Amino acid sequence: MKSYSLLYVFLVVTVFLAYCTKSDQVVSSPTGSLSTLNAYKTATAPVIDGNVDAIWTNATALSVTPTVPNPGNGLFMGYCGEQYPATIQSMYDANNVYFLVKWDDSTSATPIQPWVFDAVAHTWSQRANARTFDVNGNLTKLSMGLDQLAFQWDINNSTQNFATQTCYASCHLFTPYRNYAGVFQANASGNHYTNGSNEKVDLWWAKLNRDVLAGQMDDWYIDDGGGQSYYDTLGGNANGRHANGQIKPTPFSTTYILPSTKKAPASNYSGPYSNSQTLAYTLASGKSVSVKVPLYVESGTTKPYYPASDITGGTAIKVTAVDSMGVLTLANGQTIDPNADAASYADDPGVGRNVGSKCFPSFILQPFINERANIKASAVYTGSGWVVEIQRPLKTGDVLKQDVDFTDLTDRAFGIAIWNTSNYQHGIQPNLLLHFQQ
Repeated sequence: MKSYSLLYVFLVVTVFLAYCTKSDQVVSSPTGSLSTLNAYKTATAPVIDGNVDAIWTNATALSVTPTVPNPGNGLFMGYCGEQYPATIQSMYDANNVYFLVKWDDSTSATPIQPWVFDAVAHTWSQRANARTFDVNGNLTKLSMGLDQLAFQWDINNSTQNFATQTCYASCHLFTPYRNYAGVFQANASGNHYTNGSNEKVDLWWAKLNRDVLAGQMDDWYIDDGGGQSYYDTLGGNANGRHANGQIKPTPFSTTYILPSTKKAPASNYSGPYSNSQTLAYTLASGKSVSVKVPLYVESGTTKPYYPASDITGGTAIKVTAVDSMGVLTLANGQTIDPNADAASYADDPGVGRNVGSKCFPSFILQPFINERANIKASAVYTGSGWVVEIQRPLKTGDVLKQDVDFTDLTDRAFGIAIWNTSNYQHGIQPNLLLHFQQ
């Protein structure tokens, strides 16, 4: 995921042909007046269940068109120029702000990156999270990544140019990048971070057919990720995105910590986690071979994910070993030989998404806790599109300055992004303004 590939989220277009500093790096973005979303003051709160209550008719819909940019480095190949037209509505009351976002989508992206088995190579792998293409640009496989929705908000008016550039204000791309020695680095990646140690952006991030299944939208924030010397050393590819509740360690390192323990959180400390692990088997020659396999399996069942209760209740059994033929040994002593029923564990032989009926899911679902659990959300796939409802307190219990505070009801600039069965490539809609009607 995997940790470095996560860095690509919210990538936008720009090219740096000269030396970059934290203070002068401002990403080129669309300019012009902000499009206003009017939040209706309501006495009746909507039910956050993905079913549109009648009260939403009082909130004026704003039409937006998130569009996938072309950074010019091939990272968004196969998606550039795609548009995901959507509507946004908003309401608020004395305690919360609410959003309703709807858009058309011909596929629901379920399951997400399932585990499949290659009976020829005798190997397990997960379906790609983005479309794949051959050297001639022809589509070779449709993606089985995530459908996602994200919002970005400035925190305490801290972030340079956010009022005019919104989500573009924290976005940086390096192709190429000049390091301290004056040498251009061939770095074709990008990421979100701010330009100063006091600048922070609130990031709400919904993986519609993963996190939101637990009724939540993940709460993150963006900071400067350590400062200019760190970014320059790595050619600019550093991470300013962090899950709420994590802070910079002192002295600084790239691994953020939890204040309560002063340690980095475990990968599954909060929210869904990957159903993946690395195991090794030994060949007759004595050589050890490391391979990726599922972490847990449920033999004879078909599920898009395993709920945490399946792990604690013992329904899902941990995989403890694998051999050179791909046979899995489980903690209870049972084995699963995919070669004996290869079609049920196989990938789609063509371009499509029709994987075998016994393919294993890619994640374990558990709810977010503490600072990541501020945002309630529900997403319903109607068969032709998504309906997403969001509820967030006007002011959270945040003490780390990682959340936007709406209690003064002043206008707030923001931007959104939409993904279509992809973990990284996404459409962007900047330059939006939330206005609280009095």
